[in-house]
Amino acid sequence: MAKITRKPVLRKAAVPKKMARPAATKPKAPAKKSLKATRPWTPAEVHEVFSRFRKANPEPKGELEHVNPFTLLVAVVLSAQATDAGVNKATRALFEVADTPQKMLDLGEERLREYIKTIGLYRTKARNVISLSAKLLSEFGGEVPRTRAEIESLPGAGRKTANVVLNMAFGEHTMAVDTHVFRVGNRTGLAPGKTPLEVELGLEKVIPAEFMLHAHHWLILHGRYTCLARKPRCDVCLINDLCRWPEKTV
Repeated sequence: MAKITRKPVLRKAAVPKKMARPAATKPKAPAKKSLKATRPWTPAEVHEVFSRFRKANPEPKGELEHVNPFTLLVAVVLSAQATDAGVNKATRALFEVADTPQKMLDLGEERLREYIKTIGLYRTKARNVISLSAKLLSEFGGEVPRTRAEIESLPGAGRKTANVVLNMAFGEHTMAVDTHVFRVGNRTGLAPGKTPLEVELGLEKVIPAEFMLHAHHWLILHGRYTCLARKPRCDVCLINDLCRWPEKTV
């Protein structure tokens, strides 16, 4: 039987694959120092902070102009996403003709819009003001209610609105947290929180009762004129020696 010989199959030499370059690793950014990890404020330090605020401004006032609890309520509702100065400019003439819920209803939504058209979201706000005026008359005898839940039930009024009205109109020890108070509470480390409610409850927990009537005004004014969002004025800050902010400039 003849022997069958097979020709060897020539295999192509394997071409070495290009070695994958190792992925470039980005340098890690330095971790930001968490305010919650900083040394907590002592009761004595908190007392000192508000003692300084009180000494510098014994009777702080809110900057929204009003003549009674109703006009204060309306002004706060109008101030959402607007400046106090812009609201005041519009409401000076408005409150001369409509300083009660009934007068506001008599004015009507269309005419109200003409008074407040320089304020952002004025159409929605006009509708809310007319609706809350009607509800005050139908459910509260034309008076601004004195509980947070009742004020929050009014169109256009949230927790911050309720806290401002309760504090300024009725002398309640509430803490209204706007963008300024939220920033100061977090930046200083007084009351760090991810939400306005967390900051509100944190501030209420640490601020002594003797300061609570004016506390939210002091914090608002501090955030508005000293502890600015982009470029805080640490050099003139009353509490720069106590502030926990790791990036302060003094």
